[in-house]
Amino acid sequence: MLTERIDFPGHAGDKLAARLDLPDRGARAYALFAHCFTCSKDIAAARRISEQLTASGIGVLRFDFTGLGHSKGEFANTTFSSNVEDLVLAANWLRENRGAPQLLIGHSLGGAAVLAASVQVADANAVVTIGAPADPEHVLHNLGSEVETIRAQGEAEVQLAGRPFKIKRSFVEDVESSKLEAAIGGMKKALLVLHAPLDETVGIENATQIFLAARHPKSFVTLDNADHLITNDRDAMYAADVIAAWAARYVEADAEHHPAAGVEEGFVRVAEATPNGFLQDVHVGGHHLLADEPKSVGGTDLGPGPYDLVAAGLGACTSMTIRMYARRKEIALEHVSVDVRHEKIHAQDCANCETQVGKIDVFQREIKLLGDLTAEQRAKLMEIADKCPVHRTLESEVKIETREIT
Repeated sequence: MLTERIDFPGHAGDKLAARLDLPDRGARAYALFAHCFTCSKDIAAARRISEQLTASGIGVLRFDFTGLGHSKGEFANTTFSSNVEDLVLAANWLRENRGAPQLLIGHSLGGAAVLAASVQVADANAVVTIGAPADPEHVLHNLGSEVETIRAQGEAEVQLAGRPFKIKRSFVEDVESSKLEAAIGGMKKALLVLHAPLDETVGIENATQIFLAARHPKSFVTLDNADHLITNDRDAMYAADVIAAWAARYVEADAEHHPAAGVEEGFVRVAEATPNGFLQDVHVGGHHLLADEPKSVGGTDLGPGPYDLVAAGLGACTSMTIRMYARRKEIALEHVSVDVRHEKIHAQDCANCETQVGKIDVFQREIKLLGDLTAEQRAKLMEIADKCPVHRTLESEVKIETREIT
């Protein structure tokens, strides 16, 4: 994933800070992400969702609303309506400088904002809300008893997520007057509603109201045990995967998808997903997966380890080779599965190994063949398993050439 830091003028002319996350290969479409109330563009959920969308070829613009994160301006002077204006301006920047946003994604109050802004972003084909309130007024629950102080005194400082924010009467009055039902009903865009049943900040009933107010096509996916901010990496990964898969139906390619400069066809690209830990993004052609290490060695266990991937390659190649042979010989093989385990053993413990010093790698395969097979057929299929190309590669002399590129 490549990232460009940009800025554009917000509703009051202040510079809004943004990140444009781009696929390593040219973006085939663009999405716009709106963060939650008093959050920033760099919240973990926003980063993970953006990473996953870029892996599927979609560029993502995420920005800080006025007065938040790295954006200029005074948060105290903003309202829900001004957030909607900022969103529309972000969409305009994207349209004029890269490509019109086909996908709008909003988290919490940002979800309510994309619903309100969607009618003004005609290019967008689809909208995703994550833990969004059915009406902006819901955010006043976060202000507690301070709401009455704000009404009476015109403003008050409140603590939100452990930080002080100044909220003015204009904000309270604006969210109270902003209703979304008509906007949702007239949206004429595909809608995906993501919500956690245990969300204590924005109750699950809000998802029901949004879903019922929308026209088809619409979808709802539960985030199970996730919290409101989706702080758990697994929950964020799941939400990201769902959005990427769902969006594929509604996003049309508006740019040719070329390999990045300097990357030859047939290469597997592995790049750090984060500078912390060991999580890696693995791109194989148009496919994307993750590699990681277990938590016991400092990883986050969000993907298989390097040796697991090698074992998976051996297992997949073995199964494919057996199936190919059975198909060609018209053997009644109903199903094949291969379990592979990797371990290192002392060379001196290996009776059939040439190497007798140090340790060697051992891959143990257990193959299960189902079907009405004769003993002769089973023996032949097991023999064929050893002819899998990956098997032969692992048992032959292998040379690895490495060079640095700039």
